[in-house]
Amino acid sequence: MRIPEHKIEEVRSAANIVDIIAPYVQLRKRGRNFIGLCPFHSEKTPSFTVSEDKQIFHCFGCHAGGNVFKFLMEYEKISFIESVQQLAGQLGIELEVQESEEPETQSEQEILYDINTAAARYFSDNLLNHPDGEVARQYFEKRRIKVQTMRAFGLGYAFPGWEFFVNFARDKNIDLERAVQLGLIGSSNDGRLFDKFSGRIIFPIFSPNGRVIAFAGRILENKEGTAKYLNSPESQIYYKGKILYGLSHAKDEIRRTDKAILVEGYMDLISLYQNGIKNVVAVSGTALTEDQVLLLSRYTKNIVLLFDSDAAGIKASMRSIELLLRKDFDIRIASLPRGDDPDSYVNKHGKDKFDVMIKRAQNFLEFQSAYFESQGMFEDPAKLTEAIRELVKPLAIISDELKRTILLKTIAKKFNLREMLLEAELNKALRTISRHKISSTLTSELERKRKDLSAEEQIRKNVSLVIYNLERQIIKLLVEGNDETIALIINHIHPDDFELEIHKRIYSLIFDSIHQGENVQMSVLIEQLEDEAVQSYLLELSLEKYSISKNWEELLPGQSMVKIILKDTIDTVRKFKLLRIDSLIASNFQKMEESDSEEINIEMMKANRELEEKKRRIRDELSAGVGK
Repeated sequence: MRIPEHKIEEVRSAANIVDIIAPYVQLRKRGRNFIGLCPFHSEKTPSFTVSEDKQIFHCFGCHAGGNVFKFLMEYEKISFIESVQQLAGQLGIELEVQESEEPETQSEQEILYDINTAAARYFSDNLLNHPDGEVARQYFEKRRIKVQTMRAFGLGYAFPGWEFFVNFARDKNIDLERAVQLGLIGSSNDGRLFDKFSGRIIFPIFSPNGRVIAFAGRILENKEGTAKYLNSPESQIYYKGKILYGLSHAKDEIRRTDKAILVEGYMDLISLYQNGIKNVVAVSGTALTEDQVLLLSRYTKNIVLLFDSDAAGIKASMRSIELLLRKDFDIRIASLPRGDDPDSYVNKHGKDKFDVMIKRAQNFLEFQSAYFESQGMFEDPAKLTEAIRELVKPLAIISDELKRTILLKTIAKKFNLREMLLEAELNKALRTISRHKISSTLTSELERKRKDLSAEEQIRKNVSLVIYNLERQIIKLLVEGNDETIALIINHIHPDDFELEIHKRIYSLIFDSIHQGENVQMSVLIEQLEDEAVQSYLLELSLEKYSISKNWEELLPGQSMVKIILKDTIDTVRKFKLLRIDSLIASNFQKMEESDSEEINIEMMKANRELEEKKRRIRDELSAGVGK
C-alpha cells in the first residue's frame, strides 16, 4: 500500500499540529510555543513542547519528538500509512491509495502486522467455517458466546496437530522466520517447525487502534504439563505490560461514560461486552502495570476494579490501588459473590443486576477496611493499629489535598479516633514519600546530566567550544530564519565547512533540499532524518530550550524581529568564516615553524597573505549587510 507524496504533503499542510495534539494533551501557551505534560512518560513538570510555527513537537524529558504523523504513530501505536489515513479522515481529504509494487520497501512492523492479520483470519475461519472447528464452536456455545461476538473479537481455533498453520503459512508465502519470531510457529532442536497454538481456542490481542499485535491461546483438552494459556512473546509490535485487552473495543464507551471497568480475563470481558457492558478492559493474566495505568489515563480517571472474589483476586485489587492512586484515579472496587467471576455473574443475573453491583462498588478505603476486618485484624489492638496505619499510607499518594482530608476524616470516624492522631501518621507517610521523590529526582537528574554530558562530549569530540557553538548557532538560524537569512547562510557556507559530523549531516540535508527546490519546513526535514539521535538533537535546537533570545526585542527596542535575526545571522556567518580562515592561518604558521625549507616558508607566507585578504573581503561584504 502506498500513498502518493503529493497527498501526504496535502494532509501535512492541512493539519495544525496543535489542534491534532490538543485532544490528547492539555496544552497551554508559553511564548511562541505550547507546553503540556508528556503523554509518553510520567512527569509532574511540563517538558512536552509543541511548535505551531514549525509544526513539530518534542519532549525535553524523554526526547520523543517529530511531526504530526510521528505523534499519532507513537500515541496510537500505528504505522505511518495509518497515521496519514487517520489525519486525512479527520480533515476530510480523500486519499489516492495505491498498491505498492515494491514489497521490500514495507517496514518491518508492517510485515509483522500483516502476518498476524493473516493468522487471525486463518484461526477465525477454522472456528466459524471449518467442520473440524465444531469442538471449539461447542466450547463457545457452552459459554453462551454468540457468533456475532466471536466475529467482533476475532475469536478463532488452531487445529490440533503439528503443521496445520505451518502449511498454511507456506501456502501463503508467509515469512516463516518472522512467524517464529511472533510465536505463531515453534522450532525444535533439529530445526523442525511446528504449530505453537495447536489445539487451542484463540483470542487475538489488538492494539488500541484495532490492529492484531499478538495472540492468546486456551487449551481445550487439559493435559498434564501443558499450560492452560499460551501467549505470544513480546515483539516489535507487542509489549505485554503496555497493552490492555479489549481497549480497542471499549475506548469510545470509556470516554462516553468517563469510567472504565477493569477485569482479569478474556472471557470476563467478552461476556460483559456481549451483555451490553462495553466500557471494559482486561489485564489478561498479568498484574496491572504502570504503563497500563498510563494508557488507561488517556481515556478516563475513574475506574472500577472487578476481580475474582478469591484470594488471588483480592490481592490483585490491593496491588492495583497504589498504582492507580499515583495517577490520580478515583478508584472503586466491586465485590462479586464468592465463587463467581464477571463472566458467570453477568450470564446468571443479566445486565441490570450487574449495573446495580457496579453502582454499589466501594471506594478503596472501604474495600481495604473490609479486607482487613475479614482477616481478623480488628479483633486485636496491635493488629488494629497496623491496619489503621496501612489504611492511612495510601492517602499520602493522593495529590488532591481536599480529597486526602475527607478520606482521613472517614477513617477517623470509622474507628472513633482523633483526626490529629491520624494526621501525624499521614505526615510520616508524606515525609517518607517526599524523601523517596527527592532521592529519585536527584538520581534521575544526575543520570540525565551524565547522559547529556556524555552526548555533548561525543558531539564535541576534538572540536573547540567556539566552533561547536558557532556551528550550532548557524543550524538554529537556518531553522528559525526567513528566506533572506536562509539565503544568506546557504550562499556563504558549504556543508564541508562544518567540522562536527552531526551538524554537517543536518546542514547537508537542508542545503541539498534548498538547491533542489524542495520543502525545507521542519516538519518535513524531521521525516528525512532516519537517525533518532540526530532527529532529537535538531528538535531541541529548533524549539524553545535553545531558541533565539526572547529578550532581543527588549534589548533592541524599535527593531523588528526580522531585522534582529538578520543582524545576528550576518554576525554569526562572519565569525564562522573568519574563524575558519584564522584556523588555516594558524596551521600555516605551524608548518613554517616545523619546516627547514625556505621554499615551504615562502609558500606558507604567500598563502597567509591571500587568507588575510580573504578575511578583509569577508568583513567588507558582511559588514555592508548589517546596516540594511
